[in-house]
Amino acid sequence: MSAGFHLIDRSLEPIAAKVLAGERLSAADGLALYRSHDLLGIGQMADHVRRRLNGDRVHFMVNRHINPTNICENRCKFCAFSRSAGQKGAYEMTLDEIVARARECVPEGAHEVHIVGGLHPEWPFEFYVEMIAALRDALPAHVIIQAFTAVEIEFYAQISGSTTLEVLRRLKEAGLDAMPGGGAEIFSERTRLAAWDKKTSGEDWLRIHGEAHSLGIKTNCTMLYGHIETLEERIDHLVRLREQQDASGGFLAFIPLAFHPANTELSNLPGTTGFDDLKTLAIARLMLDNIPHIKAFWIMVGLKVAQLSTAFGVDDIDGTVVEERITHMAGATTPEALSKDELVGLIAETGHTPVERDTLYTVVRVYDGCDDLAAADGK
Repeated sequence: MSAGFHLIDRSLEPIAAKVLAGERLSAADGLALYRSHDLLGIGQMADHVRRRLNGDRVHFMVNRHINPTNICENRCKFCAFSRSAGQKGAYEMTLDEIVARARECVPEGAHEVHIVGGLHPEWPFEFYVEMIAALRDALPAHVIIQAFTAVEIEFYAQISGSTTLEVLRRLKEAGLDAMPGGGAEIFSERTRLAAWDKKTSGEDWLRIHGEAHSLGIKTNCTMLYGHIETLEERIDHLVRLREQQDASGGFLAFIPLAFHPANTELSNLPGTTGFDDLKTLAIARLMLDNIPHIKAFWIMVGLKVAQLSTAFGVDDIDGTVVEERITHMAGATTPEALSKDELVGLIAETGHTPVERDTLYTVVRVYDGCDDLAAADGK
């Protein structure tokens, strides 16, 4: 046993000592963790931090994903979701269709509507303001509207001749409650120029999230990994997120997103492995000491890895989702939805306490006994 953990890689002992003392890890520490093959030792350290921050609870939610359109100006190389107008598979939803889709989730007990989509070249900014206002009018107050990545916010500023701060202010006035963390990808300029040169820069992504936080809009943050990035670039990404959280404090959760190469211009790349997925989740928990929650998005990593991840620093496996399109168009083979019963069962099987939450991590229900678990099963 080394510094309280069963480490095979004894070179990790100084890092383990920091973890036990609650000290912040350096970028060099993060790189050493990535270069180590001691997955179980890294997992033990991450689990220690998870328990210190979140006890034995693992969160989930009942939510609904809506992607209003896949027509997009950017057409990034890594994206299998986007289409050009008129291209086979391109679609766009009307405002009435978006509202109707959102209303469907209310009887299901949803506490979130999650909206992201393409950068449509013909939709004006007012359409998005009307969308949020219409959703707010149509949905009960407890259903949180989490919508639009920083990439979309920057696009709305461009088409409206406004600033991103003013765009965020108007959307908040219309009813926007929170923002997802998509579009961060990898902050490295090298990778952005190679794979998504039209997308929001790392500096602007961080700035926009800082602006959202200044308005009281909570957000998530992400990292797309497993493509052309280096380990050094992954750690740099995590450190920059940590620095932004130090400055503005509005990140709720970090979600590492495993790259799915199928049907993209980077389809020659292999997908991530379960080993890399678990290590990345664990290292995120160890590096991001100021972000309260680490989420394993089961759509991306699969149900089995999502379950295992709860022993590797993860305290959230996302939600029911319903009709996820973006990752599945890139070749994901996971279901497009799960029921609340299934999520409760997946978490309970790991020995953790399932906790239903809303977007802001307000507890909806704790399933901490046999009666609760039976109720979730409808028995």
